[in-house]
Amino acid sequence: MILAMILTYGIFAILLNSVGTLILQSQASLGASRAAASVLDAYKDLPIAIVSFLVASWLPRFGYRRAMMTGLLLVAVACVGMLAMNTFWMVKLLLAATGVAFALVKVSVYSSIGLLTDDPKRHAGLTSTIEGWFMVGVLAGPWLFGAFIQRQRTPDDPVWLQAYAWLALACVVAIALLASVRLDESRARDEQGSLGAFADMLRLALRPLVAVFVISAFLYVLIEQSIGTWLPTFNADILHLSTATSVEMASLFAAFTALGRLTAGQLLRRVPWHVLLSTCVVATALVMLIALPMAAGAPAPAGEGWRHAPLAAFALPVTGFFLAPIYPTINSVVLSALPKARHAAMTGLIVVFSALGGTTGSFVTGQVFAGTGGQSAFQLTLLPMALLLAGILWLKALGGSRDA
Repeated sequence: MILAMILTYGIFAILLNSVGTLILQSQASLGASRAAASVLDAYKDLPIAIVSFLVASWLPRFGYRRAMMTGLLLVAVACVGMLAMNTFWMVKLLLAATGVAFALVKVSVYSSIGLLTDDPKRHAGLTSTIEGWFMVGVLAGPWLFGAFIQRQRTPDDPVWLQAYAWLALACVVAIALLASVRLDESRARDEQGSLGAFADMLRLALRPLVAVFVISAFLYVLIEQSIGTWLPTFNADILHLSTATSVEMASLFAAFTALGRLTAGQLLRRVPWHVLLSTCVVATALVMLIALPMAAGAPAPAGEGWRHAPLAAFALPVTGFFLAPIYPTINSVVLSALPKARHAAMTGLIVVFSALGGTTGSFVTGQVFAGTGGQSAFQLTLLPMALLLAGILWLKALGGSRDA
């Protein structure tokens, strides 16, 4: 079951974090404007938010394993659609389908973690492992798309869409794997009806500790999507790298994020969670303040490929290392504090606010990018960083702890 969840999460990691590539390709291959491309994140994030809010309350009755299979099937069909139609509206449809499916998958995966573990430390360990493999998928995505983009003979050559054939095949494999395993989901169900479970999710949101948790998740995803989604475009427009190199070098952000989560898993055994996360936010801001002036003065590369890329192309992705521990840590803390029957409702709240944060971050960054340039767009992330630091300190003041 854990292997099935890892594979499923990896597929969605590639699809969800391909928005930066799709923004760049929509402009280069499909003729979309930068302003039009800036709303692509909303096509996945708003369905994630809406569907998570609506289904989290009754998903335990539908079944987590069945929900994951349904989400994978929906995405497989959308990937086949991308192969058949090389249009901007199909990109939007793919992202909408991915959003609906991920709402089912994320609530199911996070809730299943509670069924497969019996104490907070094991819960945090499995959460970090699955989120770590999610980052492996994020890292693999740019290389998958970059390999096909390099084969384009002209900007509008649809050869890059062949990447979706491999993603559709991976969905089929994951569905087969989920169909072959069993999961005891009886502990996830309680006696209240779906309306009662829905009301329970709303009551959870009114708890001060939970409210600050979900706001912090909103701010984290806002920052992460602002940087990660627009990094390929930043590489192409500000650092003057080729399309393929811009996409591939953006994978460094995912690589540093994966390394950061693995490192944090060890540090959290010795360092209080609020100290580590506060340090990470401050370090992220410092990297941005150092890297952006480097990007402003970077000359155009002398040739193609990584070896000709300016230092700023390697410096900006380092923010992923310091951002990495924040999201899985705050999620694990709040979920470990709740009964297993309420994990689906709590995960629904987390997914809703995470999706809204992703849409807000990508849209605002895209609009500022189009209006005043990439430097200003990335500098703007310093404001939510300050708010996130305040949120972490507030969580500690409210009594949040690593073993809550």
